[in-house]
Amino acid sequence: MTQTLSATLPACDHTPKPYSGPSKAEVLAARSRYVNPGVLTYYKDPVMIVEGHMQYLYDETGRRYLDGFAGIVTVSVGHCHPKVMAAANEQNNTLQHTTTIYLHPNLGLFAEKLASTMPEGSDLSVCYFTNSGSEANDLAIMMARLATGNHDVIALRNAYHGMSPSAMGLTAQHTWKYPVPQGGGIHHAVNPNRYRGPWGHHDPDAGTKYAADVQDLIRSATPGRVACFIAEPIQGVGGSVVLPEGYLPEVYDTVRAHGGLCIADEVQTGFGRTGEHFWGFENSGVTPDIVTMAKGMGNGSPLGCVVTTPAIAQTLKQRLHFNTYGGNPVSMAQGLATLNVILDEDIQGRARDVGGHLRRGLESLAERHSLIGEVRGMGLMLGVELVKDRATKEPATAECAAVFEKAKDLGVLVGKGGLFGNVLRIKPPMCITKEDCDFMVAVLDRAFSDIA
Repeated sequence: MTQTLSATLPACDHTPKPYSGPSKAEVLAARSRYVNPGVLTYYKDPVMIVEGHMQYLYDETGRRYLDGFAGIVTVSVGHCHPKVMAAANEQNNTLQHTTTIYLHPNLGLFAEKLASTMPEGSDLSVCYFTNSGSEANDLAIMMARLATGNHDVIALRNAYHGMSPSAMGLTAQHTWKYPVPQGGGIHHAVNPNRYRGPWGHHDPDAGTKYAADVQDLIRSATPGRVACFIAEPIQGVGGSVVLPEGYLPEVYDTVRAHGGLCIADEVQTGFGRTGEHFWGFENSGVTPDIVTMAKGMGNGSPLGCVVTTPAIAQTLKQRLHFNTYGGNPVSMAQGLATLNVILDEDIQGRARDVGGHLRRGLESLAERHSLIGEVRGMGLMLGVELVKDRATKEPATAECAAVFEKAKDLGVLVGKGGLFGNVLRIKPPMCITKEDCDFMVAVLDRAFSDIA
C-alpha cells in the first residue's frame, strides 16, 4: 500500500437525479414528532440519503459518499444493482404478493439455488424464508428446541443476534438489551476474543481454551443437556471479532455430545463476504445443523432464511405453520437475482482480493497511528479497534466517535461497534474497488491525524 494516497473520491459516471422532496429540516421535524425516538440515527448531524448507486450514496444536495458500511452489511452487490433491480421490478409489475399457502415458482427456484451453496456432502438443504435475521434466529432456536426436546441455549458474550425479544435474549451486549424479560434458558459463554481475552493470538491453543468454557457452562448452568449453541463466525456488532482456530470444532463436538444442535448465524458473514469461503463457518472447518441468514442475501430487500436438514425441518410439521410475507414473490426474485450476481461475478473472489488490499491499507495506518490497537477481520468484513494505550488496551470510545464523525465529513460512511463502542466497522458493498479503498484509507488517515 502506497504511503501517498489520494484523498479524492474516485470518478463515477452516475449522475444523481435532482432531489425535489421535503427538506432535511422538514424530514428531521417529522421524524422527531412521529417516529419512535428509540429509532437511532448515525452522526451528530444526521445524513439524509436519497439515492444510491453501487458503492456510492447521495444526499439531498447531490453530494456523493463512499458507503463503507453497506446499510449495516445489507447491500452485498451494490445499491440499485441493475440486474437485481430488473428482477425485482419485473416481479413487482407482475405480482407483488401471495403468501406461501399458494404455489409460486420463485420460492422453489431460490430455495434450490440457495441450498446449492451449502458445503458439498452436507445435509443442509431445506429452506424457510423469513423477513429478517431476528426472525430467522427466533425460528432456528424454536426448531432446535423442538428437534432435541431440550430447552437450554448457549450463545456468546458480546454477540448480537437481533432485536426481537427472543433474539435479544441471545444477545449479550448491554447496549442492545432492554430491562425486561427476554426469554429464559439462555446462557452466555466467554467471548473468545484473542485481543482482549486471556488467551491471545500467540497462544496456539487459544481456541481449545476458550471452548472449555462451554463444557463448564453445560455442567454448571444447565441440566447437562442443551438444545443448541449459536454463534456468528465473526462477531459483527461486537466489533468484527474473529473466532480463534479450533474454537468452533471443539464447541460443536461438546454441544452435540450433550444432545444439542449447532447454529451458525451468517446474517453478516455469509454470501462470500469473508473472501476465503462462501459461508463464514467454513473458515473454521465445521458444518452446522442450522444456518441463519439475512441482510446481504436480498441486497436491501427485507429477507431472511433458515437452512437446515430435512430431519430438523420436519419438526415444524407438528403444528400448522406459515409466514405471511416470508417467501413472497418479490423478495424471492430479488434474493435469487442477488445470489446469481454473487455467483456469476465471483463476488467472493472480489471480497478476498479487494478486502486484502483494504486490510493492508488499514494495517499501514496502524503503523502511523498509535490509536489503532488492532486491525482484524476477513475479506470485506473488517474492524479497527481503537485504544488510548496499546499496553493497557483502554478503549478509545470518544476518539472512535470523533474519527467516525470526521470520516463522514470527508465523504466516507463507516460503522462503529464493539462492547465499548471503540471499533470502526468497515463492511462495504462488495463491488467496492481498490481505488475506493485507497480513498477510504486516506480519509481515515486524515481523521486519525486530526484527532491526534
